[in-house]
Amino acid sequence: MSQVRANGIDIEVETLGDPEDPAILLIMGLGAQLTAWPQGFCEKLVGRGYHVVRFDNRDVGLSTWFDDAPEPNMVLAYLGSLVGRRPSSPYTLSDMADDAAGVLDSLGIDSAHVVGASMGGMIAQRFAIDHPERTRSLCSIMSTARWTQSPFRVTMELMKPDPGTREGRIENGVSASRLLNGGGFEFDEDYARREIAASLDRAWHPEGTARQMTAILADGDRRTDLALVGVPTTVIHGTDDCLVLPKGGQETADAVSEAELVWIDGMGHSLPEGAWPAILDAISDLVKRAGV
Repeated sequence: MSQVRANGIDIEVETLGDPEDPAILLIMGLGAQLTAWPQGFCEKLVGRGYHVVRFDNRDVGLSTWFDDAPEPNMVLAYLGSLVGRRPSSPYTLSDMADDAAGVLDSLGIDSAHVVGASMGGMIAQRFAIDHPERTRSLCSIMSTARWTQSPFRVTMELMKPDPGTREGRIENGVSASRLLNGGGFEFDEDYARREIAASLDRAWHPEGTARQMTAILADGDRRTDLALVGVPTTVIHGTDDCLVLPKGGQETADAVSEAELVWIDGMGHSLPEGAWPAILDAISDLVKRAGV
């Protein structure tokens, strides 16, 4: 891993595979570090002949934190969003898409197949909207074209107060991961516990997660802009996603002309190993459709 200067900030980047192979740019979701893309998943992409690029979004992991900006009041921002009020935000999803473009610049990559998960899917959508010439194809995983309210029980689980200890944070993370896993794939608690602990030890920065959330809420509805996206697009969504409900995947696919929608039965808001073959096949098929 190494840091690059991109879009005026420092961004932690990792590349895997041969730089001569087609580039796949992986963009992760809310509060999640580049390591949330499972190492084994990335290695399988490399094995399929791709040059994989993953990075920490701004305000998370080892990339630049925006702690000079005030931490938003998430309760007020959330309640305001229920009545259509957009919060102020120190940066936007377009800024985060520009970060991704800056990562490609730093690596000398003209264009890439852009793959995003959850909030990363929203950023990937913005990337395709704002940087069409740099987008070979678009893959939006467990994401949505506009923010919509999650079920109340899920929101409350994910908004638990910080217990203030490492072990308490791990337990909260495991509990949330179990809820989001979905019913179609076995929940690997040992794996989840190890990954959550490693993520906490690498970088703990909930303030950045709150600011990223305001960027999501402030972005509004992308469906009109997505109608102008002209690159091959695939939307992947789990039928058991309780955070971004399946209608989010359907709306995204409906917004982009000739988008392919791939349902993964039983997948929740997660990337379980059992779902990798279907996800990898969908990405490979998309690259073939793009013809580059």
